[in-house]
Amino acid sequence: MINLTVIKLRDIFKYFFKIIIIIVGIILVIKILGLNNTYISNIISKKDMDTFISYLEKEIPGMENSENKEKDINPISIPISMEYLEIENVEEVAMQENIEQQAVENEDQEIEEQEVQTDVATEVIETGVVDSFTDEYNGVKIKNGTDIGLTRQMLEPNIEIDKSNIVIFHTHTCESYTPTDAFFYEQTGNFRTTDLNYTVARVGDELENNLKSYGYNVIHDKTYHDYPAYSGSYGRSLETVKNILNTTSADIVIDLHRDAIGGDGSYAPTVKIGDEYAAQLMFVIGTNGGGLAHDNWTDNLKFAVKVQEKANEMYPGLFKTIMLRNSRYNQHLSKAATIIEVGATGNTLEQSLVSMKYLAKVIDSL
Repeated sequence: MINLTVIKLRDIFKYFFKIIIIIVGIILVIKILGLNNTYISNIISKKDMDTFISYLEKEIPGMENSENKEKDINPISIPISMEYLEIENVEEVAMQENIEQQAVENEDQEIEEQEVQTDVATEVIETGVVDSFTDEYNGVKIKNGTDIGLTRQMLEPNIEIDKSNIVIFHTHTCESYTPTDAFFYEQTGNFRTTDLNYTVARVGDELENNLKSYGYNVIHDKTYHDYPAYSGSYGRSLETVKNILNTTSADIVIDLHRDAIGGDGSYAPTVKIGDEYAAQLMFVIGTNGGGLAHDNWTDNLKFAVKVQEKANEMYPGLFKTIMLRNSRYNQHLSKAATIIEVGATGNTLEQSLVSMKYLAKVIDSL
């Protein structure tokens, strides 16, 4: 009887030991896998679990604290060293510097690609409108709409111009062009809009940016002078330019317009320069023929002839015939004050923007 009892106790102890091994294995698997102990803790309290693990550590020699071991091997709990962070930051900074350097290189490449060429063929696109003239000086044509007789001395471009400061403004700020998919706008009048992203003010931005790329200081005023009322536009723009010239000395003062001829959008004076289509430009020069004092109108005319002479040399057809009128158009304020008409209602904003890079190139080449 005694022997049988001993055998049964041994069997029981053996099974108990196997159960302990299985439980320890399950605990180790759970901890290694990083599983939450919430489910187990619902079955065994934390206190009982700690007691049980402590008992196992005492009863099974060589068993290490599995909780501490988990902290060492769990990737989520491995602290990131400052050395690693520093290396990571250095790599990030280096990557950012590479991106910025690449952006600069791309920008330089874009500028090179946009370099305005001067040795390109030009062709005036036929419009059916006859470009008549009354006077000519060295290939520059003038249509004299006054009773003033022009002499060669009046047209000779022997004038020195200070190009340090250039003023651009718009008496008719809301003048716009034929809408396109790229530049579509809601009209607030016949080829007019108060959205300056689509008017001659946007063309003025293009001229400003191109002139600045050559190093000139440009003052570009985009005040509305023809809105909400069109009548009195020149009186309002007169005050604007006076205020500018009270603080800034400038010879070149450009009133940038869009020609109103062909108000139905049928007229689009265009010149092809290389592979690009540009809206043709036209100087409108005022005089004292209307009775208002304008002592320096011949200087304004000489400046227009000087610019157009250079333009004819570089880009024949960029300019149409110079228009000479009786009105003074606020041009008495400066020795190189002009109106420049950029295209007409039939032209697109894209064509007008193209014109500005060539106009800037001409001015810089004077």
